Amino acid sequence: MNKKTVKRVILIVLDSVGIGSLPDAGEYGDAGSNTLRHILEQVPDISLPNLTLAGLGLVDGVDFLSRPVSPQGAVARLAEASAGKDTTTGHWELAGIVLDKPFPTFPGGFPDELIRKFEVAIGRKTLGNVVASGTEIIDRLGVQHVATGRPIVYTSADSVFQVAAHEDVVSPEELYEMCQLARKLLTGPMELGRVIARPFAGKEGQFVRTSGRKDFAVLPPDNLLDAVCAHGLGVLGIGKIYDIFAGKGITRSISTKNNEEGLKQTLEAIRNSTEGLIFTNLVDFDMHFGHRRDVQGYARCLEQFDEFLPELQGALPVIHIGNHVIPGASAGTRNSFADLGATISDALGIEFATSGNSYLDRIWDGFLLNQ
Repeated sequence: MNKKTVKRVILIVLDSVGIGSLPDAGEYGDAGSNTLRHILEQVPDISLPNLTLAGLGLVDGVDFLSRPVSPQGAVARLAEASAGKDTTTGHWELAGIVLDKPFPTFPGGFPDELIRKFEVAIGRKTLGNVVASGTEIIDRLGVQHVATGRPIVYTSADSVFQVAAHEDVVSPEELYEMCQLARKLLTGPMELGRVIARPFAGKEGQFVRTSGRKDFAVLPPDNLLDAVCAHGLGVLGIGKIYDIFAGKGITRSISTKNNEEGLKQTLEAIRNSTEGLIFTNLVDFDMHFGHRRDVQGYARCLEQFDEFLPELQGALPVIHIGNHVIPGASAGTRNSFADLGATISDALGIEFATSGNSYLDRIWDGFLLNQ
């Protein structure tokens, strides 16, 4: 009996929820990292019944969660093959792109020459040029920015050039223009993955970032998203997916403010949309809790996702759930995130050239119905 394909795949990324470190983790200051293990060790009363029932404890390396007698899902663990560890690199690899050269990062701040060129381009001096979290930097430099009109430039462990400005001092539209100018300057060895506009509002002691964030990403090579579109199917990006892929290969996009909104929009799309690929990024794990080392907040975020899980239908990254998934099946540890892209293209019946290897035959029963 021939294996048939499905019409839709739902891919949800829990941004930064990792399980174990890679051999090159030390090069990025992450030796010994294991986010999920460390969160559970520090918050032992965390409750994740639905993820446990789905089969999270069956994933390679997860020896700190119980293994259900009758798991609902199939699992795999994906190792990143690309050089680099930033958001853009990881998501691109999920879509089948493996980079042999990392996007540059600047743990000591950007070169003075680059900052001078940026200041000339925007016609203003800047503040900052440091590595910092977004909330910390506006608390520290927000008053000076409001007084001088100088935008705040900062970066992080990721390959990003971030510009923050108060909406009453620099309008969001002007801030976006500044970021577009930065994007044009960042070429060659300075080609960072993303330039990010970070508008904020409020008064001293009460500065808050607004929802006007906008990313200006490098245009990716052809990838799974393009292949899905070429096959006549739509791609819906939820959260910051549109920004990560610079809109390439995305037929419809929904921006979200937080994980709750992202999950609700995903559920709504599952119920009502016809896109072949629904690709969701849940950013709160990383943006609100991971960067700030907020263990308790991270644990609560995991619990909130766990509570929502029963309402979701389709396939999840790392954990795969669906009518034809082999319960308890494991594809082991894969050599690349790109294996997921290959698996998705296989499930949708799409020809897609990638170095990734599909593991569909390891987790599905082989007799799939169009649905």
